[in-house]
Amino acid sequence: MATFDDIQLLRIQYLRGPNIWTYRPVLEVWLDLGALEEHPSHRLPGFNERLTAWLPALIEHHCGVGERGGFLQRLQEGTWCGHVLEHIVIELLNLAGMPTGFGQTRSTSQRGRYRMVFRARDESVARVALAQGHRLIMAAINDQAFDVPAAVARVRTEVDDQYLGPSTACIVAAATERGIPHIRLNDGNLVQLGYGAAQRRIWTAESDFTSAIAEGIASDKELTKGLLASCGLPIPEGRLVHSPEQAWQAAQDIGLPVVLKPSDGNHGRGVTLDLHSRQDIEAAYRLAEPEGSQVMVERFIAGAEHRLLVVGDKLVAAARGEVVSITGNGRSTVAELIDSQINADPRRGYEEAYPLEVIDIATHESVQLELRRQGLEGDGVPAAGRKIVVQRNGNVAIDCTDEVHPEVAYSAVLAAKVVGLDIAGIDLVAQDIARPLQEQGGAIVEVNAGPGLLMHLKPAVGAPRPVGQAIAEHLFAAQGQEPGERAGRIPVVGVTGTRSTATIARLVAWLLHLSGRHTGLACRQGLFLDRRCVQSGDCTHWQASHRLLMNNLVQAAVIESNAHTILRDGLAYDRCQVGLVTDMDGLEPLAEFDVHDRAQMSRVLRTQVDVVLPEGAAVLNAAIAQVAELAALSDGAVLLYAQDASLPVICAHRERGNGRAVLVKNGQVVLASGSAEQWLGPVSELRFGRHALLPDIDALLAAIAVCWALGIAPELICAGIKTFEPAEEELPAGAGGACAA
Repeated sequence: MATFDDIQLLRIQYLRGPNIWTYRPVLEVWLDLGALEEHPSHRLPGFNERLTAWLPALIEHHCGVGERGGFLQRLQEGTWCGHVLEHIVIELLNLAGMPTGFGQTRSTSQRGRYRMVFRARDESVARVALAQGHRLIMAAINDQAFDVPAAVARVRTEVDDQYLGPSTACIVAAATERGIPHIRLNDGNLVQLGYGAAQRRIWTAESDFTSAIAEGIASDKELTKGLLASCGLPIPEGRLVHSPEQAWQAAQDIGLPVVLKPSDGNHGRGVTLDLHSRQDIEAAYRLAEPEGSQVMVERFIAGAEHRLLVVGDKLVAAARGEVVSITGNGRSTVAELIDSQINADPRRGYEEAYPLEVIDIATHESVQLELRRQGLEGDGVPAAGRKIVVQRNGNVAIDCTDEVHPEVAYSAVLAAKVVGLDIAGIDLVAQDIARPLQEQGGAIVEVNAGPGLLMHLKPAVGAPRPVGQAIAEHLFAAQGQEPGERAGRIPVVGVTGTRSTATIARLVAWLLHLSGRHTGLACRQGLFLDRRCVQSGDCTHWQASHRLLMNNLVQAAVIESNAHTILRDGLAYDRCQVGLVTDMDGLEPLAEFDVHDRAQMSRVLRTQVDVVLPEGAAVLNAAIAQVAELAALSDGAVLLYAQDASLPVICAHRERGNGRAVLVKNGQVVLASGSAEQWLGPVSELRFGRHALLPDIDALLAAIAVCWALGIAPELICAGIKTFEPAEEELPAGAGGACAA
């Protein structure tokens, strides 16, 4: 059997935003198949069999056939290895817990070379999946051994290390479902939801509404209890202690049994329940002391541990804990019984995605203490039938949301408000969550800031709860209420093309500024906040545009892009209010992206029209047929502009209902809506600034159309044009002047 050289990965680039392939980020890979160009899948002996044996779930890939088994059909018929690599990478991501459904592979103008893309939520994860998929396909082609589980584990490790945690990811997913964009602000779980002044920030289950004072109160359990008690909420009696001896004395005063825990710990670390003897209490003190600044002794409340999630002024989820135990068989050690009876549960794992954690005696001091209280060690062999308690707390994973009594829900919401948290995890102990706490002697034991959400997303028992949706709704409750307003969004204007696009972008930004919005501008002439230049030089790149969208003072953004920007990075925004395309020029520099003709250019620039919001508008140059043809792709309205009012495309557009256009008639700029016309003023009088510079007419019409689409009043548009100061390079020789945004 012939051995083939590796498929060459010529170029790998991460397209962060909407691009020629899809709305979402992708990893684009340029491949050279080499000799494999002559060997599609059905001409590689044993290849299909090896591949499907290693990755049996490939049968679920529909591919272009559109039904289950579609990709396997393509394999049998014969498909090229670039396409096969696409599906291998997607399947590795699926197996690693990052479901991915999008991928495409297309030939280029050079024989044997392809562009392959796949959905990539995280660049680092995508690159690792690509590397593992590349190794796998070459092993399958050349009939070599390959460890698929190890490859999947490598990708899964990268997902765990680099991607958002499950709590943050569920909030981001819920925001995305509502059409709210997000920007990851660090390598961890700090995420911006929304753009500019409409943004909110989350850090796991904390938000920018979460008060630092409230967090400080929640971390001080003694202070929290005092505040709760002052509002009549039931809490267990307790006191702070500073030594094992004081702990025993406090326990006697409070009355046995008691609980020992750190005064400001979290996640149940250092907590020991139901303590009766001095020996156990002093041992529990030594366990709690390293986990917090002080140690607290509390009266033990009989009942089950519960975690109630409060978001805003609502209880949105509740989970119940259970005591974990093993049963002896007279042969196995305690450690062996824990592994076989507890850790074998598929709901337990080391990663964050598992609702329950693996119990390791060697590292769980609380488990060691619990066993010693029963006269056992990890190597002890309990008698057959003997029940051994292994863990009393930290196993809250049974959904009980529908069982919570209204009085209990009210108490939980009140506890969160007393502390001052907008999102809180309320820990309470009750024998029956369906009864009021006071009636059964139950009590609230803790109020937690930044609560974990996994127990509600993946309960060990019961239905998952839409906690991410509840948090997203809480964060944006005051936004998106007005007609045409979208939660998390500011007006974003995308300007694409080559003809006077910087001037258009600057003029639109100026008019937005005059309309009362704090406006950001990224264009070839720099990065501006209102009229202040904060970065000079060409700022049509992705990073500059994102700086605007991250700025929480920016109420509107104007972003100039071009074909090169779209091909290299994708657009900086997911959707826009207005998208302008001026022309199809600028082919020459795009040869490196295998773009050589107007049809290919149209496919690139349609990206700007594809991202227009349904309530927004595409603004298109009607004098260029290929630009005007993009109108059919807009989800929103379409505004055409041209100097020639008699163009057939303009006439047809106006005849369709209230199609809008900006035209020149008899030397006048006209705003046309269907058959109605409004005269803006003579072209000869719509001059720029103190030098009365006559602008490029097409650029002027484009800017007017964009501002009209944004709802800026015609009178303000007219006045703004006359006060707009052009850039230095746009002035007549010797005129002089300053660049203004």
